[in-house]
Order: sequence, then structure tokens, then C-alpha cells
Amino acid sequence: MERTAINPVTWSTEMGFNQGELVSGHTRTLYVSGQTAMSPDGRPQHAGDMAAQLGLSLDNLEAVLAGAGMSLENLVRLTVCTTDVDLLLQHYGELAGRLAAAGAAPATTMLGVTRLAIPALLVELEATAVA
Repeated sequence: MERTAINPVTWSTEMGFNQGELVSGHTRTLYVSGQTAMSPDGRPQHAGDMAAQLGLSLDNLEAVLAGAGMSLENLVRLTVCTTDVDLLLQHYGELAGRLAAAGAAPATTMLGVTRLAIPALLVELEATAVA
């Protein structure tokens, strides 16, 4: 598989994401449903704690990726939905740091939403990965 970063501007790379990712020669694509701060038995965790919810959402995303024999390195697209953009930005370093450690800079969109499916949740990560 070959990945080529497409960045007609460069400011996004300083923030840890590419404007686009051209993928060729891949054989598998994984579309990951929104991952949130849910326990293995389906209960929301860390009410009101954005940092903890973001960390658990990333853990849950990595678990789905691992189930397909992939890792954060395979991400080509990430959508981050949050009920509080300003609060998420205060903790965005955790997300950016984990992606950087994995060598990933997926095309990323952040959306502020009124609420998520479960009201106690503050952040949800939806992704596409290729291998």
C-alpha cells in the first residue's frame, strides 16, 4: 500500500493532520463506527471529563483497529464530533500525540454537535483505515 499526503497548504501538518490522503494499492478498508467512552459492557464512562472520555474513545478505536489487524498508523480519515469544541481543544494534544506517536496524520474533520447519542458523552471518533 502506498500513501501520499496531499497538502496544498502546510498549516494543517503543524496541527497533526493532512488535508488529504491518497491511498493506492491497498487491499483492505475498515470503516469504523463512532467510538466513544463506553465500557466493554456498553455503559458510558467518565461523565463530564473530556480528557478521560477522549482517552477511552481512542482506546476503543484502537481495539477495533486491532481486531482487523490494524493500528492508528492505518488511519486515513478521522472525524471528531464533540459537544464542546473549546473543551476538546484544551485536550486535543492527547489525540494529536497518540496519532503522531503512531506516525499517523489522517485527513481530519472536527464537528461541534448539539449532543451525541448518549447525553453523557462529550466526544466521538469515527474513522476509516486501510491496509
